[in-house]
Amino acid sequence: MKYIFVTGGVVSSLGKGLAAASLGTLLEHRGYRVLIQKFDPYLNVDPGTMSPFQHGEVYVLDDGAETDLDLGHYERFTSGRLSKLNNLTSGQVYETVIQNERAGKYLGSTVQVIPHVTDVIKERIHEVSEKMKPDILITEIGGTTGDIEGLPFLEGLRQFKDEVGHENVAFIHATLIPYIKAAEELKTKPTQQSVAKLREIGIAPDVLVCRSEYPIDDDIKHKLAMFCNVQKEAVIPFVDVNGTIYEAPLKLYEEGLDRIVCERLGLKSEKPDLVAWRNMVDRIVNPTHRVRIAVVGKYIELQDAYKSIYEALTHAGAANDTKVRVDRIDSSDIEKEGAAEFLQKANGILIPGGFGERGIEGKVLAAEYARENGIPFFGICLGMQIATIEFARNVCHLEGAHSQEFQDDTPHPVIHLLEDQKSVTKKGGSMRLGLWDTKLRPGSKVRELYGKDNISERHRHRYEFNQDYREQFEKAGLVLAGTSLEGDLGEIVEIPNHPFFIAVQFHPEFLSKPTAPHPLFRGFVEAALKYRKKEV
Repeated sequence: MKYIFVTGGVVSSLGKGLAAASLGTLLEHRGYRVLIQKFDPYLNVDPGTMSPFQHGEVYVLDDGAETDLDLGHYERFTSGRLSKLNNLTSGQVYETVIQNERAGKYLGSTVQVIPHVTDVIKERIHEVSEKMKPDILITEIGGTTGDIEGLPFLEGLRQFKDEVGHENVAFIHATLIPYIKAAEELKTKPTQQSVAKLREIGIAPDVLVCRSEYPIDDDIKHKLAMFCNVQKEAVIPFVDVNGTIYEAPLKLYEEGLDRIVCERLGLKSEKPDLVAWRNMVDRIVNPTHRVRIAVVGKYIELQDAYKSIYEALTHAGAANDTKVRVDRIDSSDIEKEGAAEFLQKANGILIPGGFGERGIEGKVLAAEYARENGIPFFGICLGMQIATIEFARNVCHLEGAHSQEFQDDTPHPVIHLLEDQKSVTKKGGSMRLGLWDTKLRPGSKVRELYGKDNISERHRHRYEFNQDYREQFEKAGLVLAGTSLEGDLGEIVEIPNHPFFIAVQFHPEFLSKPTAPHPLFRGFVEAALKYRKKEV
């Protein structure tokens, strides 16, 4: 087993996750089985109860784990299907330690950060190694070196290196090389200070991945190598990419990151064959066609709130030789000024998941606009509930139809609480989560897109389609195109006589990859392209 630890310095949001995922891509292309995991120092047990404004999207895994959004990068950039073992937070660590103490497992010892907290951290690394058996395990440490909550993780890694042998461990430190405009210079001092902090803890980085807006010349590399005690060739520039994040593995390959890591760990392999990856990047960067997709949500200001949605649209665009321009529309603005003001130029309209009442009526107006004007529409999770509410009100004429999530006393609860959610009191990890099977309606559009009768998709919701209204909906033209295997839960609705009007209760964006776009996203972008050509 070989272990790679990726730490960060100077500031957060440097792209440690992207660097880790890109390295995973390169090592997979060299023939190794790679798994990636994330250690997050915050005290939340998981990000499931955190606002998207705080943390971005919650990424859900097959086993129902609510995890950090970086795990989305890991799954998109590599072939690994991750589990709850691949995301560890300080909250989980301290919860385990306290439970062990209450159970008497420490035999009366005084419970301390060292060894008890660091032991739990090390045990997680061993558990992933033993149960999932990768050739190489890459672990990203969230936060920034020097953060007080991150110190137990770094101490745990220092101990781990000594236990498994220095020859089996590589440390990569991602850091910022800021450009000072007044001096017209790139500055290395923040990186020197960050590395000094690591070395105080007992960790000496083997590789520096240096984020910068400008090229890093040999003089800068030499200075960093000398002051940070790394080889000059192990100073890897990570300059911002212009076209797509999927260029990152190619850029890091050109700088020799995977070669240097393999040499450091004594790994011998052929050079990676990146032809297919390059072709995929070329389709994203140099497409033939263009479409505009309006994403109507309530967390629009924050790029990371709908990260997997945007990436899945990019994947689908590449599959259709099409550049997808995303127009981010705040649903609250539609409530004030009407749908046409914001959606008249859209070739497709997508309503993503979300929670809370704010902006709901704007989303209903967006769904109505798409339905009435024949614009391709794709609803995801809350987007399916919105499509159902809109159709109930405006086609079935069920006055006051709503979701019980937003109006408990609605006269027509076309969306109601899942039966097994009625006794739930705790918020974290208590929704319908993870991979569930769905059977598709023969002859439906979704059956055509998937090309099979049964599918498995990842879920994250408490409320569902109320099948008491199913017959009324289907007579009016909205059909239930997918249900749970038992038929008791509605998973997909569609309007057959619409160019593309599909809404799903699950989150298909979590299973889309750049080399394997999700069929629903691919079909949605294809429909948007047809709509645009028809308009022209």
